[in-house]
Amino acid sequence: MELIDTHAHLYVENFEEDRNAVVTRAGEASVAGIYLPNIDASTVDPMLALEDRHPEICHAMIGLHPCSVNVKFEEDLKQLESWFSRRTFAGIGETGTDLYWDKTFKEQQIESLVIQLGWAKAYDLPVILHSRESLDLTLEIIEKHHFTGLTGIFHCFTGTVEQARRIIGLGFYLGIGGVLTFKNSGLDATLDQIAMDHIVLETDSPYLAPVPHRGKRNEPAYIQLVAARLAEISNMDLKEIARKTTENARKVFKRK
Repeated sequence: MELIDTHAHLYVENFEEDRNAVVTRAGEASVAGIYLPNIDASTVDPMLALEDRHPEICHAMIGLHPCSVNVKFEEDLKQLESWFSRRTFAGIGETGTDLYWDKTFKEQQIESLVIQLGWAKAYDLPVILHSRESLDLTLEIIEKHHFTGLTGIFHCFTGTVEQARRIIGLGFYLGIGGVLTFKNSGLDATLDQIAMDHIVLETDSPYLAPVPHRGKRNEPAYIQLVAARLAEISNMDLKEIARKTTENARKVFKRK
């Protein structure tokens, strides 16, 4: 059985004391790949250092997180874009919009997202989208700017069946993580109406740890718990869930 964690921030300080052990535990838990979405210019070096230490399992992406967008976002984007002349990446992200924490830079978030969608198009890379309290807005941006032909993942999907179908219609996948294991999340009822062809697994480590670790630090090994819950609500065998979601993830990250 092989599982892929399509979204984990293992390079952040939360893993400073046991990062290598976390990667080892992931391998022992059948995790064959961990995709690392970037946050901002300051996180590129530690992210690439982690990939260098574990190239067989860790794969870096490049992007500017919407919560890192501020008055100097254009300068930050130029700094990040300069990396394309130095090396390849597995994807673009994490980008998107976030209206949960702060709406101050909403318009700048939108502009940042459009620029990064352009990167995804130019370099033929999947894009990892953050859309907390802004799922419809993010969908509208992709539709408005005619970014057809793109693929990627709507990270931490917790939307409705209708929103899921809009995402699928645009050629994107639903990133499902620990929220699926939360009591009364309602996500199980939504996914019951969505074919497994459109789902990938993620942890968002160190955040959103699944039950029974909720409230504690998350890590890629816990993706087995998400897969097990998905198998339960789908009436499918765990190995089949692993096979299908891993197949989907490999389609997204076809270059690596």
